[in-house]
Amino acid sequence: MRQSSWRQRLLLAFYGFLVTLTIFSGGRSAYAQTPAVEVLTFRGPVTPVLVSYLERSIAQAQANGSQAVILQLDTPGGSVDLMQDIVQLLLKSDVPVVVYVSPSGAHAGSAGTLITLAAHVAAMAPGSSIGAASPVGEGGAELPDTIKSKLVNILSADAENLSKRRGEKAVEFARQAVEEARAATADEAKDLGVIDFIARDLDDLLAQMNGFTVTVNGREQTFQTEAVQINKVPFGLLEDLLNAVANPTIAAILLTLGLNALLYELSSPGGYAAGVVGVIALLLAFYGLGALEANWVGLGFIILAFALFILDIKAPTHGALTLGGVTSFVVGAGILFNTPYTAVPWPTIITLALCTAAFFAFAMAKVLSARRRRPATGAEALIGSRAEVRSALEPRGQVFFNGELWQAEIAEGAAAAGAQVEVIGRQGMRLLVRRSA
Repeated sequence: MRQSSWRQRLLLAFYGFLVTLTIFSGGRSAYAQTPAVEVLTFRGPVTPVLVSYLERSIAQAQANGSQAVILQLDTPGGSVDLMQDIVQLLLKSDVPVVVYVSPSGAHAGSAGTLITLAAHVAAMAPGSSIGAASPVGEGGAELPDTIKSKLVNILSADAENLSKRRGEKAVEFARQAVEEARAATADEAKDLGVIDFIARDLDDLLAQMNGFTVTVNGREQTFQTEAVQINKVPFGLLEDLLNAVANPTIAAILLTLGLNALLYELSSPGGYAAGVVGVIALLLAFYGLGALEANWVGLGFIILAFALFILDIKAPTHGALTLGGVTSFVVGAGILFNTPYTAVPWPTIITLALCTAAFFAFAMAKVLSARRRRPATGAEALIGSRAEVRSALEPRGQVFFNGELWQAEIAEGAAAAGAQVEVIGRQGMRLLVRRSA
């Protein structure tokens, strides 16, 4: 009995020690946790990438128990639909979202204005600007009066609702930003109550936020950012790719590359590599065009340019159609994104046009060279000539001969694409070939 009682007391004491140690260890761990903020950086037009990036970061902040999500923003604007998605995301967030227009020289334009107004905390770097939120059509085109009037009224009401908590001056500015394209500097925005802070950098912003109270979904929250841990949230791999594609210059280059590669594959089939590259480039280009709300008239001019290039190869006009194609390409690329913030640089446009013209000039030279060769008037004239297999001969396929694609049949065995074969005869429009010695 005594021994058993002693052992029980020892076990209870040891268990109590472990529980106490666990409690104090847990307490030290809890108190040792440093308050954190998630910091995002986004530069460029508002695209679906920003929506997914922000949504993922807010979820990460909630999981980590972070004090806030800080979005460092520099944008000329973007789609109204995407802007509304982001505004709704900010309004329903349980974690305070701070929009910081930075660095110096940055702009929260158009959709970026309403995104900044929707944030729980708004800040700007010295030398940055906000405003000019009047709606425009795709590619910067002017909207029809009726549609523009409706859209202005809707966006003006949204801007008023988002800025109401900031006072009458802020509401007036928000209305004018939509209705009159008014813009403001950081100092003006601070005086009007549009933003809460002017901060030189992230450290300055965090210092000013310390002790600042915001209301998040009906609950007040006071920031403690004196010794806060900064968690920088990078783009994911897919977000990085799609954000790069949603760049006007990259989209234009991909479009040109894709069309060139696809047309090369169609004119000289067999390897499929150019076709695959062309399809991938075009898919990425069309994603970029859609994300940037390209002017589809500009795209039409670019497609017309390629049609003219092809016609000049099929029926040479001594460069007249190629010149027309270059002109059409330059016009199309010039109006593809015709806003000051998304326009493709003219040096890039001229370079792409000249490279494309050079490619088609080279193709046309090869066609003309083939046409100048002696004509083959019968099977005898073909025998002994070499041809390149373009699609595998098993036993039938295609070969490239005398500047043209021919249907062919191999006498024995098979020949893979790229192999050299020798013509031994002809049956109608089909060549009879054998492997070259």
